[in-house]
Amino acid sequence: MNNKYEFFIAGRARNKENILKICNLFDKYKISYYCFLKNEDDWGYGNKSQTPEERQKEFESLGLKSDVVLNLFNNDLEGEKNSKNLLLVLPAGKAAHIEAGIAYGLGKRCYAIGEYEATDTLYNIFEEIFSDENELEEFLKGYNVRKNKVRKLGNL
Repeated sequence: MNNKYEFFIAGRARNKENILKICNLFDKYKISYYCFLKNEDDWGYGNKSQTPEERQKEFESLGLKSDVVLNLFNNDLEGEKNSKNLLLVLPAGKAAHIEAGIAYGLGKRCYAIGEYEATDTLYNIFEEIFSDENELEEFLKGYNVRKNKVRKLGNL
């Protein structure tokens, strides 16, 4: 499968500020990613003047099979399928944890950043759990170097 993105960034909408900081790191190192927050204008509900909490409450009031919810589900699932890796930004909700399980089941490399509430055997799906943005940044620097080496080898 030809992946459109290097990473799928999963997290909780209420954690918007932290997720967007993480996206900025990917932008800094020019590493492609899909993040559900980057297409907020196309969600089909809410407005920019709402807080993340207000927007999330409005979303939760929608019907599970509503056009808006199904469209978001399909867009996010396609983004995940078309990514090589997953990064879960903690704290995260049920949906983001389900996305991590889907990624693992699809054979993608899974990573997380942030503190987890308690030890859980299933957190072993993550190859690495970065404690903070500095650790993630070091990883991304190395990731970019490895990616560029592979690209150069492919051109030989």
